Amino acid sequence: MDDTYDVIVLGTGLKECILSGLMSSCAGKKVLHLDRNSYYGGESASLNLEQLWKRFRPDEEKIPSELGKSRDYCVDLCPKFLMACGNLVKILLKTQVTSYLEFRSVAGSYVVQKGKPQKVPSTPKEALGSSLLSMFQRVRFKSFITFVGEYDESDTKTHKGLKIDDMSAADVYKYFKLEPASILFTGHAICLYLDDSYLTEPAIDMINRAQLYANSVARYGNSPYIYPKWGLGGLPEGFSRRCAVHGGVYMLNTENKDNFIQKIHYDDEGKVTGVQVGDETAKTTHVIGDPSYWVGTDEEDKVKQTGKVARAICIFKHTIPNTNESDSCQIIIPAQECDRKSDVYVCMSSYQHNIAAKDFHIAVCSANVERDDGDAAAELAVAIKLLGKVDEQFTWISEYYEPANDPTKDNCFITSSYDATTHFETCSKEVLDLYEQIMGEPLDLETVSSSDLDE
Repeated sequence: MDDTYDVIVLGTGLKECILSGLMSSCAGKKVLHLDRNSYYGGESASLNLEQLWKRFRPDEEKIPSELGKSRDYCVDLCPKFLMACGNLVKILLKTQVTSYLEFRSVAGSYVVQKGKPQKVPSTPKEALGSSLLSMFQRVRFKSFITFVGEYDESDTKTHKGLKIDDMSAADVYKYFKLEPASILFTGHAICLYLDDSYLTEPAIDMINRAQLYANSVARYGNSPYIYPKWGLGGLPEGFSRRCAVHGGVYMLNTENKDNFIQKIHYDDEGKVTGVQVGDETAKTTHVIGDPSYWVGTDEEDKVKQTGKVARAICIFKHTIPNTNESDSCQIIIPAQECDRKSDVYVCMSSYQHNIAAKDFHIAVCSANVERDDGDAAAELAVAIKLLGKVDEQFTWISEYYEPANDPTKDNCFITSSYDATTHFETCSKEVLDLYEQIMGEPLDLETVSSSDLDE
């Protein structure tokens, strides 16, 4: 422990584990990784039934026998799907973490319209038969999605005479005469924007996002998403193993009375110099960590709470109605559909992904907290209603923290809490941004192809 490291990482949440894996395997850094918990994953951990009951129902010793064996469950606290052609898949391939994992495609991607889940069209053929679109909109959306799929910034023949560099997303929608309902699911369920502010931004970002979605759908044919068997818990463990292969040192369960993370040390200029665990101090010039390692300390002003996220884990023995009997799916409920300021998300997987006992399905509903009464179930009622009969339900609210420090002044690179989304696009962007801040240059993913995942 009394040694010098290039980087000390606090917490084994997925973001922290990705960064520790990148620091050691791609940047050649000497890494020390610490966690107060005795398990990997932090708030992105996967729990069996016994752990789930211990966390949410500690006074109930008996778990219903009809749920099956505890060890058959890997319930993610903050489940998120991976875009098949997205940056997280490329990071997995670059670090060779894929050798520790097995993935399965997600059966469908849906958006709620008029209270009912509807399959999101992502190909011209699907657009022509989509119940999301009126007859005239089907033809127009087909033209739009064909244009997006063929668009090549370097080939003017694919531009249809449009000067995309001078156009906003709204301008492109207007050109193809898309109606508000079409624009709504395109922005929120295909391009995965969190709000409608993108409409006034340059159109190229919207086009790139739509292309990513379409290319990801083309990879496996059902939806743009994939999900690891046995849950997301394998991801932080996989990155940790990769870090250890390259010399990373790990210390878990640092919360016991004789061996706990006591203090982060700084010099007179405010730059981090080390982390104290018990009576020993490991020296470093850079610290990466999740916000919980600063909350409640003398350095609490380095993070700020900017909101709360409500979540509900629901266990049931059927597929979600109106999802074509899908064994797994993402459902996005746009804010306009449920009189909210922000979208509501549902992430459902099942025994087919080895995360539950045979025939059981697990859906996690999530949303930003907008109510004042702290009622998570009420916050998520519109999503829970979509699921049908639920056998077991666990609800909770988590504080959402973001970094408030300047890492160029203190060399503390703090991640944000996990947001309500059920995909990794915001998460992977944050990881890549932090990597570039630490290393001074972006991570090279140009040589990595998501098609390698098929091999």
